[in-house]
Amino acid sequence: MSGKYDVVVIGAGPGGYVAAIKAAKLGLKTAIIEERRAGGTCLNRGCIPAKAMIHASSLYREMQEAERFGISASDVTYDYGKIVAYKEETTDKLVQGVEQLLKANGVDVYDGKGTLLEEKKVRIRKEQEDVVLEGENIILASGSKPLILPIPGMDSERVLTSDALFAMKEAPKSLIIIGGGVISVEFATVYANLGCKITILEAMPKLVPNMDKEISQNLKMILKKRGINIHTSAAVQGVTTEDGTCTCHYIEKDQEQEVTADYVLCAVGRCPNTDGLFGENVKPDMERGRVLVNANFESSIPGVYAIGDLIFGVQLAHAASAQGIVVAEKLAGKEPSIDLSIVPGCVYTDPEIASAGMTEDQAKENGIAVKCGKFIMSANGKSIITQEERGFIKVVADEATGKILGAQMMCARATDMIGEFVTAITNGLTVEQMLRGMRSHPTYNEGIGEALEELEGGAVHVVPRKKK
Repeated sequence: MSGKYDVVVIGAGPGGYVAAIKAAKLGLKTAIIEERRAGGTCLNRGCIPAKAMIHASSLYREMQEAERFGISASDVTYDYGKIVAYKEETTDKLVQGVEQLLKANGVDVYDGKGTLLEEKKVRIRKEQEDVVLEGENIILASGSKPLILPIPGMDSERVLTSDALFAMKEAPKSLIIIGGGVISVEFATVYANLGCKITILEAMPKLVPNMDKEISQNLKMILKKRGINIHTSAAVQGVTTEDGTCTCHYIEKDQEQEVTADYVLCAVGRCPNTDGLFGENVKPDMERGRVLVNANFESSIPGVYAIGDLIFGVQLAHAASAQGIVVAEKLAGKEPSIDLSIVPGCVYTDPEIASAGMTEDQAKENGIAVKCGKFIMSANGKSIITQEERGFIKVVADEATGKILGAQMMCARATDMIGEFVTAITNGLTVEQMLRGMRSHPTYNEGIGEALEELEGGAVHVVPRKKK
């Protein structure tokens, strides 16, 4: 059994399924191959389930604090099984949506493991018989899998990946999280909200190392306030398991330390999922496990493309989706509709964190003279109404031209508002141009206007600095 297509996509994650749908919309006969469920890691085991868990656990924490709004909610409890069921229901609904979109757009869907063969053929492993597809173009979008540290004790049943933690039927009473990046702090938020004793061990000097240093400092303070133990510059040496508990051995400030908990979560990142992806004598140029591609995302094998977590760059679902759209457009002879240079970063803690473009330090490192505007959200009407944690919005602009270079936000709805800055940076908008638009009151979005006003001589709702 065989089939011929203009485009064959291996992997139905956020990069793969978006690429397939876009290619089909542009008139290309398209097939997609997925061995698990549509949506990939992001939809089934990552972004969506994590955010569902964050929402549920945050609601529980907020109900416990409802007295500050005059609401009595005594003896508030949670049913972890029902939280998991809500998470799975949410995921299922979105998976079904993706499946319907693929079908509605005429994309042929094949279940099984896709393997790239010679002459741009793809073999699909089936229980009864193998299926071989021929593609004029092949898009590799098989995503990633959790990275496991090469240290003793990581093979213990009590050392979990994010996938395994999601599969648990009961919330752990205590949890050690190795790593202090986005995955770590989001899981810490979930389980701390549910009353779990959390310890974070991060090898770098700060949490979320790629974020603005002020955000990192504020996040650490907030998480500690919520009872989370945080150790930075802590190098984990190994894990031992005994009597149903795990002990992490680590070095901090040249001192050997240890901490014990019911489970350990390894959250040090992800690596490309290339298991079974390449057949014999068929392998593109690679480096450190990632496929090397040119500016058009084409590999060293002509007509074979790679996107998302398989390649170097930002490992985010929306980045993979954007890359998939661009590749599909190029294969259809269209000009790319998306600028891939500005990728927003989001962290779904409480308060949320979001960033786009350059930080102040990055701009200075590039020799760019900048001016910064910052607004503390405790002066924002909506933030006062909801009594959100203190946060801020910071804007970085080119001192000479006034063009927006970057923005860093730590406040309620930050992940929803960062898109305004992505649009501004991508289109080269200036502070003056961004201020022309009126913002509704009372909204969190007003904070953006206030931060921009600070760049232009002073926000209305900020006490002026005393003149020296």
